[in-house]
Amino acid sequence: MVNDSVAFIRGLAQRHGRNADWAEKAVREAATLTASEALEMNVVDIVAKNDQDLLKQIAGRKVSLDSGEITLSTEIAQLPIENYEPDWRNELLALITNPQVAYILLLIGIYGLIFEGYSPGAFVPGIVGVICLLLAFYALQVLPINYAGLALIIVGALLIVAEVFMPSFGALGIGGIIALVIGSVMLIDTDVPGMQVSRKLIGAIAGVSGLFLLTFFLAIGRSLRTPRVPADQALVGRSAVVSDVTETEVLVHLDGEIWKAQCETPLEPGQRVRVIAQHGLLLYVEPG
Repeated sequence: MVNDSVAFIRGLAQRHGRNADWAEKAVREAATLTASEALEMNVVDIVAKNDQDLLKQIAGRKVSLDSGEITLSTEIAQLPIENYEPDWRNELLALITNPQVAYILLLIGIYGLIFEGYSPGAFVPGIVGVICLLLAFYALQVLPINYAGLALIIVGALLIVAEVFMPSFGALGIGGIIALVIGSVMLIDTDVPGMQVSRKLIGAIAGVSGLFLLTFFLAIGRSLRTPRVPADQALVGRSAVVSDVTETEVLVHLDGEIWKAQCETPLEPGQRVRVIAQHGLLLYVEPG
């Protein structure tokens, strides 16, 4: 590969009358030069201070192309220079094709669809998830990605969410975090500087996922330590309001429900009562 690169760059240098020996050293030894040294050693043709100076110096020069040698117009120095700023569309595309942004969009999209699947009708997680996932897929088809890494990220997210709905004492959650981290490291398949997903971002995502699981396990532990109230005694001690009183029964309103009740003392509609006992669907109440 090195010899092939040397042959290619020597051919280019000789074609354009440049220093072929230094070009070979640049490939084999990663040699470098300052601008003035490059001009002195015939590595570059000219050194310009700005755009106007560049146009002035190249006016009338001969340039070798595949189609042959051409001479640049001497009037080129008088040509106006126009700068074109990128429009909002190109700025948006440049933003979402950033590896860090694409990675975050991918995770938001995956989690959004997962939570929409577990709570149908919420709409917001599903809509946000679909939009983010489509933007992430657009960015990823431009970037050099590793599909094994992408699959590990998806599996990791699924395992973390599965831990919430199918508690496995941490096995699914820990496995999901490991898969998520490994997949994130593998996601961008290139050694180009700046194209990799930031290690700090991966660590932050893993930390947030771990904190989420820790909070979930603490909530489970707190729930297990909470005394269990029998189902047929859950309403004892609660307050209710008498909604109707007839000769045969008393009806009370409690948490949006109507219950049959009995009381040893006469009651009136609108009076507040307290549940002192519960037997099936019948409440025993007292004023207060």
